[in-house]
Amino acid sequence: MTSSHGSLVKEAIVLLDKFNSGGQYLDDFIEDASKGLQSLDSLQQKFILDVVSGCVEHKALLDVVINVFYDQNERRLWRRDRSQFVVVCYLTTFTLDDLGLQHFTNIVKSLDIKKMEAFLTFFLKNLTTLIQKEWNKIYDAAYVEKYWIAPLLRWRPEIEILLEQVSVKSWSGSLVKNTSRKVSEPKKFSLTKPKPPSLPMPELIPQQEQSKPVPNSTYRDPKEIQKIEEIKRQNQQKTQELLYEANEKHFRCANPQKSEHTKKVMSQIMVDFNSKLQFNSFRSSVPPPNNKTKSAPMKLNKAAMLREEAQYKRQKEAEMQKVQRLAEGTYEPSAFQQWQEEIRLKELQEEMDKIERRYLERCTAFNEGAMARKVLQEQNQRAAQLKKEETADLMRRYAEKRLQEEKKVREFMQEVREGHKNIKIAKETLQRLKQNTARDISTQNQELLLQALKEEQAELSRKCELIQEIRAFESVPHMRTRKFDETETAGCELLGEMSIAELKERLVLLKEKRLTEEQEKRESIQEDKQKEKQQRQLLLEKLDKFNNDKRALVQAAAVRKQEKRDARLQIEQAVKQSEPILALRKKAEEKKQQFQRVRDEERQRLKDLARGKTPKTSTQQSTKMLEVKSWEELEHDLEDFI
Repeated sequence: MTSSHGSLVKEAIVLLDKFNSGGQYLDDFIEDASKGLQSLDSLQQKFILDVVSGCVEHKALLDVVINVFYDQNERRLWRRDRSQFVVVCYLTTFTLDDLGLQHFTNIVKSLDIKKMEAFLTFFLKNLTTLIQKEWNKIYDAAYVEKYWIAPLLRWRPEIEILLEQVSVKSWSGSLVKNTSRKVSEPKKFSLTKPKPPSLPMPELIPQQEQSKPVPNSTYRDPKEIQKIEEIKRQNQQKTQELLYEANEKHFRCANPQKSEHTKKVMSQIMVDFNSKLQFNSFRSSVPPPNNKTKSAPMKLNKAAMLREEAQYKRQKEAEMQKVQRLAEGTYEPSAFQQWQEEIRLKELQEEMDKIERRYLERCTAFNEGAMARKVLQEQNQRAAQLKKEETADLMRRYAEKRLQEEKKVREFMQEVREGHKNIKIAKETLQRLKQNTARDISTQNQELLLQALKEEQAELSRKCELIQEIRAFESVPHMRTRKFDETETAGCELLGEMSIAELKERLVLLKEKRLTEEQEKRESIQEDKQKEKQQRQLLLEKLDKFNNDKRALVQAAAVRKQEKRDARLQIEQAVKQSEPILALRKKAEEKKQQFQRVRDEERQRLKDLARGKTPKTSTQQSTKMLEVKSWEELEHDLEDFI
């Protein structure tokens, strides 16, 4: 492997060109490349594949160096050797410590000497300026300085010696070539008619930098999704097969057929359950019973008791006035009320007849609407399919147009990039000038800051000495003592001035007076409560009397309400048995059965599709089912399937 490092690097350059032009994933490309390198031993294969994968992984870092090199180099033909420069840059930056100088020298000499000399000279010259600045934009500056710049600076003297050797070799090779040329022999002038001047050689057309093509994986689904879908489909098919087998083959340890007694009990249960259902009722269930008379008594306050007493008095006065008017011969309204009740019952019967008719008409319209919606849904599905096909055609045309526009934009960007080269040189010159100016200003600012710092330190030391003197003066103790007498006053000569002893005596007297007042107030409150309790007892006795009278009135009202409810039920029965209502109910049942039949056919079709069978027509299905099974067996199979 030591003698063939140059050939291995050339093989790595060829593989890198294939990867850049192929648009393939790195892992897939490495696997394919390893198959083509079976003739080499394991160490050589590992070296080539490590170089290719390293160049791809550090692509952003290496492209910065190559782009700057191309911007400063005017030889456009060298752009074809981009992969060669990328590999050399990767070996110099990341693997120079592992390779060693001898192997690196062999690699450089095995490649084009002039190109390697130009690239390595540029790389070492701009390592700490342009290249480090661009690398700091991508990675942390401390990391770049420690792991990349410092090792390269350590190898810099040896690489410069290598470049001197390479330059001497290239110069001597060119000298030998020049000396080996034949000496031109002079010839006599030919005074014949001059030939027409030949056309000048056409200038070399600068080739555009080949952009990386869009990978094919962008326009196709990943392999993992296809595998997952295939596994899902297989699992679903297995599940359907197992379900079909479970429905067809019953357990051997149990008899699935029910006995006659069990069937009778089940049919009786279903009949009892259906008898409780009221699908044709047009009113909601009755409200829960109001058990106000059985509820717990509520504790009333004095105001509520007085209100109850006043209301009871008003009701008694109204009843006495009514009896008095009847005694005086006033008109009796009972006949009119009876006629009014008959008219109300007749109107109620007509209204219930209308409600029942509207309910049956709504049921019929609902079933007809369901059938119409199903037909409309099928029409919409066909229209949606046509719309999807038109949309796919339009999207394809739009994608072709977009690709053409992107191609024009890419050509325009290449022209603009060529014009930006001169602008970059001017910007770099201006940036260097600004850096020098900023460096001078920074030096002056540092000198001024040092001078101000020294003055501030001197002022701070003077203040510290002054503070220490003041603290030492304040630390000297002062003895001040004075005796205190509670019987003496403060001496402020105020009208209410008193001593501490007198103040304590007055506070004791005020406390005794406050306790006496509290005791008197407490006794008065107890007397008021006793009087209020007696009054409340009298009000409760009156309230019991009022409640007894009210309870009798409520019972009479309940009897009247029950009579009205019985009359209403009789009207409802008469409405349900009328001939128009029976005809409408029969029509609604026919529509409902028709809709149920269509829904059963649709359910059977979906069941056949789930089992993987082709759907049959409704006539074929009904004929085959009647030949094989009865309706009870079909219902049993449908329950097992669900």
